Amino acid sequence: MNVIEHDNIGGIARKLPELRKLAGKTQPRLAAEANVSLSLLKKVEQGKVPASPAFISTVARALKVGIADLTQQPYPRTTRDEQQVHAGISDLRRELAAYRLDPDDDLPARPFAQLATDVAKASLLRHAVRLGDLGTLLPSLLADLRIAWTHTTGTDRERLFGLAAETYAAASQVAYKLGYIDLSSLAVDRYEWAAALSGDELLVLCGDYQRAGELLGTADWNTATRLLEHSRGRIEPSIGTADERTLSMWGNLHLKSALVAARTGNRDLADAHLTEATETAQRIGQDLNHFQLCFGPTNVAIWSVGLAVEMMDGTTAITRAADVRIPKTTPHERAGHHYIDLARGYLLHGDRPAAFGALQKAKTIGATQTRYHPMVHETIRVLAREEARSTESVRGFAAWCGIIQ
Repeated sequence: MNVIEHDNIGGIARKLPELRKLAGKTQPRLAAEANVSLSLLKKVEQGKVPASPAFISTVARALKVGIADLTQQPYPRTTRDEQQVHAGISDLRRELAAYRLDPDDDLPARPFAQLATDVAKASLLRHAVRLGDLGTLLPSLLADLRIAWTHTTGTDRERLFGLAAETYAAASQVAYKLGYIDLSSLAVDRYEWAAALSGDELLVLCGDYQRAGELLGTADWNTATRLLEHSRGRIEPSIGTADERTLSMWGNLHLKSALVAARTGNRDLADAHLTEATETAQRIGQDLNHFQLCFGPTNVAIWSVGLAVEMMDGTTAITRAADVRIPKTTPHERAGHHYIDLARGYLLHGDRPAAFGALQKAKTIGATQTRYHPMVHETIRVLAREEARSTESVRGFAAWCGIIQ
């Protein structure tokens, strides 16, 4: 058995006191400004409790720093394999910067069918959490789309912008999951731009869904709430006779609204939005993947667990998880995320062995997503710190995440 010392595994428990002192704030002052309990703040700094997404965003806002300043993302790359996973980021950054510019060379546009096939491939890689392969594909695909819409007009051009929006969504996800938070936000900007040119109102609303996620990251709960209310209002009059695509967007907007409510601690409102999403999924009756958001009974059940965790209610999360059945067809990204949330739920409930078991399950489903997820880092750090002597398996997992050497 090896003792894992606190100083060896750092994380937010180490970084938060540094940033707090640089800002000249005491623990009581920061707790008051961030609207978090002093007890929770102390426990996070002591490494006894993992920092939740809500805690991270609201404390970052109070400290006037970015989320990445607290989580220290992107994480260091120490192996050739890790470097390869990140290899496409620099090219992706260049393509996102050049998005409105005409191509330098008079290159022929690829046929729409070929581009659509590659966009579908990108979405499959996204859902399989094959981030290295996705990052390699995206820059050239976005460049090809840029060439194509330059040579196209009318409804064909709108269809290309629909493909571009889907590709920008994949770009946002690969950047976010690898820890490039600002680059992910830039890709959301590009999504909104392409969606507005697609002629598809539902794609525009999907942009609102993504923008609400950006607002959550800045702890701007009120603006996120207003945006989502406005977005739902645009399709609410037609919901009674809506098709599956519209219903999927309606349900997803309610799920995002539930997350905003959960982050603010409004359990009743979060549950009301979850109920609306559940009823919508039951009305559809199957798992669909419009807008690459995987809306349906399975994903709503996964969200129900995550929402309980967001409200720091591990017992409810575990209770809800007992009824979750994840089909083999569920994208790895969603299934893996479920077990990452469930690990946090078990930890809140006080069942550390089950928490570690859930992390191992998440790794089996989506290793790269698990390796780079900040909530995995926070969970495994607390598991390591809370044990007088860590087991070799816990230590090995922490080392695999890059937390200890």
